[in-house]
Amino acid sequence: MKALINANIFDFEIYKEGQYVLFEEEIKEVGNMSEFKGADEVYDCSGSIIMPSLLNGHTHVYSTFARGLNIPFNPKNFKDILEQLWWKMDSKLDRRAVYYSGIAYAHDCIKSGVTTIIDHHASGLEISGTLNELKKSICDYMSLRGIFCFETSDRFNVDECIKENLDFAKGSKSNNYSGIFGMHASMSLSDNTLKKISDSIDDLPIHIHAAESFEDEEDSKIKYGKSVVKRLDDFNLIKENSILAHCIYLDKEEAEIIGKRNAYAAINPTSNMNNAVGLFDYRLLKEHNVRCILGNDGLGTNISRDYLNLFFGMKYRFKSPIAFSFDDLKEVIDNGYKYAGKLLNIKIGRIKTGYRADMISVLYKSPTAISNDNKMSHLIFGIFDNFHPKDVWCDGEILLKNYEMTKNIGDIYNEIKKESIKVWERIGKGE
Repeated sequence: MKALINANIFDFEIYKEGQYVLFEEEIKEVGNMSEFKGADEVYDCSGSIIMPSLLNGHTHVYSTFARGLNIPFNPKNFKDILEQLWWKMDSKLDRRAVYYSGIAYAHDCIKSGVTTIIDHHASGLEISGTLNELKKSICDYMSLRGIFCFETSDRFNVDECIKENLDFAKGSKSNNYSGIFGMHASMSLSDNTLKKISDSIDDLPIHIHAAESFEDEEDSKIKYGKSVVKRLDDFNLIKENSILAHCIYLDKEEAEIIGKRNAYAAINPTSNMNNAVGLFDYRLLKEHNVRCILGNDGLGTNISRDYLNLFFGMKYRFKSPIAFSFDDLKEVIDNGYKYAGKLLNIKIGRIKTGYRADMISVLYKSPTAISNDNKMSHLIFGIFDNFHPKDVWCDGEILLKNYEMTKNIGDIYNEIKKESIKVWERIGKGE
């Protein structure tokens, strides 16, 4: 049995000082230090906050190899961003590049305190088997949790995309990985493709970019005479537990549909600001009972930055310092854990008996008192403001110990760099 001792626990629901946590893969017991009876392996967490490890609700692992990429880039709109950068890059990825980008991304996730990711994958050179490559690198080798899909698009072989999604999602599952059905966006999917998908997926949830840009909505209305979400719903594609990412240009009818279908909106404030596409209407989503989870759209791994940008961005959008409350923030955090828990058939996101031992320790010396009344204020204005996890556990396995990775991937990093060079060379030759 393992134990954290002298821990100050903060799991978004409660704050307690002087606690111990007994755990293996799951948390077995939590109590006051006065009741601690010992354990085989002990971690002294004096001076640290113990929190659930974090979750990224919408990311693109393949973006790892875009870091530092220098190609002609002068976009006038969102589609230009896709055509001049992301579609050039993902079209040149093969299975080997997918595997090694997964190792690199998982490494950085651990350093950022993230142990569960919901990924939206694309690779043009090879489609078949790529989701399994992500599973092998991120879940099997790096010991994180992942929910994966391949973004079906008319840019690729649609039948192969469908098969890859279904093979992975309907194959073997575990508490560490699962699959849903990926689609790129309405503007890159014809009616024929949507019908093929609808005829294939049964009740499998989808994961799609929806109304991320004005062009996506405009394309749907001009070509098909309806909004993005209405178009998807008319093909019976918005299943329960589906993820619609971004949702910036939704109207009331679209928000109502998403809410009624018990689907989720994955909001990505940092990416939205970076791409200058605008910010989503959180009030509209909340009004129509749309559950929001937080992602970063592949823009790094530090999801604490996205929580800060969500908190401040909504106040800016609505021109009110009380437009987005700590309760709103807590709800978004909880939604992510509940969603992943459903898909993986586990409980995560709390430091409680029966929950998986997915935890982080963060050194935090506050100049002011911490209590259950002000804990969320400390999260935003203290913990996340200078966020550097000291220790990270997933399924009870320590992945980061005293700021150092427990898995040495130094030699693998040489292979990662070789693969990134190959990808960049392929992009250059493809211009």
